[in-house]
Amino acid sequence: MRPWASPLFSATYSTPVNKSPNGPRMAALPYASHTRAIRKPYARFSPKTAINLLRKPPLECRFEVGRFTQLRHDAPNQSERPRHVFLSVFDMFKVGIGPSSSHTIGPMVAAGRFLDHLRQQPFEIRGLRASLHGSLAFTGVGHATDRATILGLAGFRAEDYDADKADAELARIMAEGTVQPDGFQPLVFKPKEHLEFDYGPALPGHANGMILMGTDAQGDVVTQVTYYSIGGGFVLTEDEVAAGADKDDGPPVPYPFKSAAEMLEMASKNGLSIAQMKRQNELSRRSSADLNHGLNRLWQVMNDCIDRGLATNGILPGGLNVKRRAKGIHDALKAEAGVNLNAPHTINDWMSTYAMAVNEENAAGGQVVTAPTNGAAGVVPATIRYYLDHVPGASVSKVPDFLLTAAAIGGLVKFNASISGAEAGCQAEVGSAAAMAAAGLCAVMGGTPEQIENAAEIALEHHLGMTCDPVRGLVQVPCIERNGLGAIKAVSAASLSMRGDGTHLVPLDAAIETMRQTGADMSEKYKETALGGLAVNVPNC
Repeated sequence: MRPWASPLFSATYSTPVNKSPNGPRMAALPYASHTRAIRKPYARFSPKTAINLLRKPPLECRFEVGRFTQLRHDAPNQSERPRHVFLSVFDMFKVGIGPSSSHTIGPMVAAGRFLDHLRQQPFEIRGLRASLHGSLAFTGVGHATDRATILGLAGFRAEDYDADKADAELARIMAEGTVQPDGFQPLVFKPKEHLEFDYGPALPGHANGMILMGTDAQGDVVTQVTYYSIGGGFVLTEDEVAAGADKDDGPPVPYPFKSAAEMLEMASKNGLSIAQMKRQNELSRRSSADLNHGLNRLWQVMNDCIDRGLATNGILPGGLNVKRRAKGIHDALKAEAGVNLNAPHTINDWMSTYAMAVNEENAAGGQVVTAPTNGAAGVVPATIRYYLDHVPGASVSKVPDFLLTAAAIGGLVKFNASISGAEAGCQAEVGSAAAMAAAGLCAVMGGTPEQIENAAEIALEHHLGMTCDPVRGLVQVPCIERNGLGAIKAVSAASLSMRGDGTHLVPLDAAIETMRQTGADMSEKYKETALGGLAVNVPNC
């Protein structure tokens, strides 16, 4: 079954509501507050037409009064960025739940922020509504965006998510049609009526947009906020996007590099490693004890995720009937340990298995760490586990330096390009993760800052142009295996860089900018919409 013919996919057009004698209700509010939905099945549309609907609505559609909403097709270049933004290691690596940082964690974070917004309002809120747009709509069901939004509005948070409690509360919400977040009386929210998947044009700020609304006793919208889930669990409001997404109101950091070139210059001038500079930046915001505890917890959650994946069989949810394979491969590898017939490339199987274990857990909705996203969450943990299990002289005491170095590289990618598959394809997710992992591995193996930068560049360069085309919108095919290949590339990149002296032709900054430009030029059907690539050429029913 093609996705545009699937019952999961139905187009939503919106036209102004003007039934009141005094004009449109809440006329000052944009989008869904003064629109009514007209649903049409995508089964009547060809793939080309479906893509065109993403880019430009039919003439009879109005998404704002007297104005069309257009997709964002570009991204700001480096000259438009602010001078510096501090991105903590705990922003790049966040404990959350699967299957997607942008489509699961992000909407849950947005819902939590909206509840905080409602608590500050002087008027009484009696109900809620939500509207999902762009990639959040097109692949939202497969990514559990609906579930995350509902539970987020009920007060659940990704960082302390309890699956059993969530399942029970979701069943109650579906039966009773209310949510009961802390500090509120029961709020009317019937998911089948009040949660809308809008398959028209994406909102202008980002491909992952959502509008959350509060209503009064009559069901009229009295307040709303537009949120954008920009990848990796990061969420911005419409106003924050307009003001400049990359802003930092905290105290200055000692090493405020915004490019790889600046990073290398500061390292050389001060005689410090990348991890040492990143550590000093972190210590300007938190104590050494908190930093060390947080880094150790990140690795513990990552490692536990690998172990769970290596111990679990079964079929992944979502309807593709994808079988978990990490446990079976791992058991076979252990049985072959010490056998002289082992082939040299068996080490690749170990790396793939570690990564697949993480991403199978992620696909099942388990606890993972964004690295930098859920869809790419297996690459960094797999590379660390490879280092600890297979590299002579490896020490777990070096894992914090691995994470700090990886976070420094990930911050450069996010700051100057994107880590969002919906914005730049999988090059921004697994490509970024491979660059981070290669840099971290090179660091703990004794690489110089120049070699570390080279390792990151090699890994990223050879993911350029990679599309995000998940079959049925699920974070399973090709995502799970792709993480394994990303880990293999990361290790190879680190090894190659260690064979040189750090001098190389293509700078990391050039690779990052190339990724940004490639993502801006990439067709929307290859950016997490499930409307192109494998998603339309692989039977999924």
